[in-house]
Amino acid sequence: MRGAETVTFGGSGLDRAAERRGDAAAMAELWAAGQVLPIWRGKPLLAGPDVLGWLPPGHPVLAQGGDAVFLGLDDGVPRFATDVSDWSPEAGAEAVHAGFFDPSVQRHPALPDAHGFAELRGVMVALSAREAELAAMAKAVLQWHRSHGFCSTCGAASQMRNAGWQRGCPACGAQHFPRTDPVVIMLVTQGNAALLGRSPGWPEGMYSCLAGFVEPGETIEAAVRREVFEESGVVVGDVRYLASQPWPFPASLMIGCQGDAQGRAITLDPVELEDALWVTREEMVTVMAGQHPRIRPARKGAIAHFLIANWLADRLD
Repeated sequence: MRGAETVTFGGSGLDRAAERRGDAAAMAELWAAGQVLPIWRGKPLLAGPDVLGWLPPGHPVLAQGGDAVFLGLDDGVPRFATDVSDWSPEAGAEAVHAGFFDPSVQRHPALPDAHGFAELRGVMVALSAREAELAAMAKAVLQWHRSHGFCSTCGAASQMRNAGWQRGCPACGAQHFPRTDPVVIMLVTQGNAALLGRSPGWPEGMYSCLAGFVEPGETIEAAVRREVFEESGVVVGDVRYLASQPWPFPASLMIGCQGDAQGRAITLDPVELEDALWVTREEMVTVMAGQHPRIRPARKGAIAHFLIANWLADRLD
């Protein structure tokens, strides 16, 4: 697919410098010259509407952070991230919205007024490709550390190692690595129409491409066919890969595919989908422009939006 790597979080050529992660002396030198991105309960620090808030090591905000993760070299500048979720905002400002999207912003008293911790989904398309990649890395890896503090083999407390890219168990010696969950997301088409669905609990009117986790022992193509049939009853024939997207909510790799439907009859699984429908190209133009009376598209920046936009522009080949 043309332009596949232009998807949000799609990569910017960052030098991850993985060969330095195990070198403690090199890490100490990089840390002294580096910049640090604080993450608070999954929210990166922003210094404005379209730029991340990088802080020098030793900044007061970082005093409540844990061990830092080395992200890589950004044009020679060492970039790190640390979890400052133990910081408690002033009363009334700490609540994180439990809905589909959290619009709240938390501001730290040790930072300028323009700085704030904000939901990554709200700014992902405003960030540069490099900063979007760095933010996605930081959010995903730090969330993994927060949820994997104990060894899955023996239950003992584990420790961050290898500059944040590994956890080790001092009790049994087991090694654990950051988790990435493969998810297929598919633009299912027949003729001039595409299949969209909506899950229970989504914002009113929002529809997107169907998606689901790849199961053990399953190919990408088989996962596409299984998920589409389970959710909508639509049978898919040929499947082809289009593009992928890291999706740090919390740790998915979205595998974008196109599937050719063998029919348009829909039989919903109400547990998985609240609704599914076929949308023609002409109608989809209205949807993507935000002018459809009933259907809202997936958020710009999500791979579903990316796939549909490229389908409309005939750029899938």
